[in-house]
Amino acid sequence: MISLIIGIVVSLLVVFFGTPVLIDIVHKLHYGQYIRQDGPKSHQVKRGTPTMGGLIIVLAIVLGWGASAIYRFCTGGSVPSWSAVLVLFAMVSMGLLGFIDDFAKVRKKQNLGLSVHAKFIGQFIFATCYAVLALIIPTKSGFPSAQAGMSFIEKPFWNFESAGKVGAMILFIIWVNFLMTAWTNAVNLTDGLDGLASGSSMIAFAGYAIIAYWECYHLKGAGHEGYAYAVSDPLDLSIIAVCAAVACFGFLWYNSNPATIFMGDTGSLALGGLFSALSIATHTEFLAIILGGLFVIEVMSDVIQVSCFKLTHKRVFKMAPIHHHFELLGWSEGKVVVRFWMIELLFTLVAIMIFYGDWVTRSGLLL
Repeated sequence: MISLIIGIVVSLLVVFFGTPVLIDIVHKLHYGQYIRQDGPKSHQVKRGTPTMGGLIIVLAIVLGWGASAIYRFCTGGSVPSWSAVLVLFAMVSMGLLGFIDDFAKVRKKQNLGLSVHAKFIGQFIFATCYAVLALIIPTKSGFPSAQAGMSFIEKPFWNFESAGKVGAMILFIIWVNFLMTAWTNAVNLTDGLDGLASGSSMIAFAGYAIIAYWECYHLKGAGHEGYAYAVSDPLDLSIIAVCAAVACFGFLWYNSNPATIFMGDTGSLALGGLFSALSIATHTEFLAIILGGLFVIEVMSDVIQVSCFKLTHKRVFKMAPIHHHFELLGWSEGKVVVRFWMIELLFTLVAIMIFYGDWVTRSGLLL
C-alpha cells in the first residue's frame, strides 16, 4: 500500500509542478496547436495553445512507478518487474510516435503531421517490438506475459500447447498489433475537446488500478484461496495504472476548459498504448472493450461516418467523432465533456462489476 501511495504522490507532484514549466518551454519555442479548419468554429480561438503536454504525463507515470520501485527495492529487495518495463515501453514508444507527429505539425504549421501510412508503420514497429519482448522476456512471478490465461478464457488462442510455438507467436504478434493500433487511435480520436481524453483516461486507468490490484491480491501461487489469477507481477501493473490515473487527474488542472495546454498526439498515443498494454498484461483484452467504452464509441462513430458516406454519400452525424456532433447540436463544450466523463464512469463501473462477478463465479463463492 505504501508503494502505491508513493507512486500517487510522486506522479501528482511531477505533473502539477512540471506542467507550468512545460507550458513556458512550449511558449518560447512557439509550439502551438493548429486547429482543423473544418471543425466547429468555436475551436478556432484555441489556435496557438501549447501542445505536447503528453510529455509531462509520460514523465509523471515513469517517475511515479520508478519512485515506488526504488522504495520496494530499498525496503524489501524487490527488483523492478519486467512486466512493468514492457508496459512502460509500450507507453513511451507510442508517445514517441505521437511526439514525432506533433513536431511535424508545428514544423509544417498545420493540423496534419505524419501521414496515415507513416503513423501505421510506426505503430506496427513498436507493437511488434512489444509483442516479441513479451514472448521472450521472463517475469519474476513465473508467468510469461504472453502465455498466462485471460480473465475470461482459460486458454487463450495463442497458447503454445494448442497452436504450436511458431503459430502461437505469430497469432500473438498479430493480436498485439491489432490492440495497440485500435486503442491508440481510439484515444487519439477522443482527444478533441478540452479535458475529454485526459478525464476519460483518468477514469479508465482508475478502473485498471482496481482490477490489477485485485489480481495481485488473488495471485496464483501466493497462498490465496478461491480463484487465483496467473498474471505477471500485477502489483507493478496496479501502480502504473494508478500513476496514470493520477497523472491525468493532475493534467486536468491545466487541460480543463479553457485549456492552457493540450496533451497532443504525444499524450493520446501514449495513453492508448498504455491502455492496450495493460489489457494484455492483465489478460483482460475483451473486458477492456467495456472498460474503455467511451473510446470505443468515439472510434466507432468515426468508422460509421466514413463508411456510410462512402456508400451513400450521406452523413450519419453532423460531424465525427461523435463529441463534435453534440457540439454542433448546440451543447456547450463543457457539457459534452462532463456528460462523456459520466458515460465513461458508467462503463468503468460495469466493467469492474463484470470482473468481480467473474471472480465470484470462478472462486465458487456462489455455491
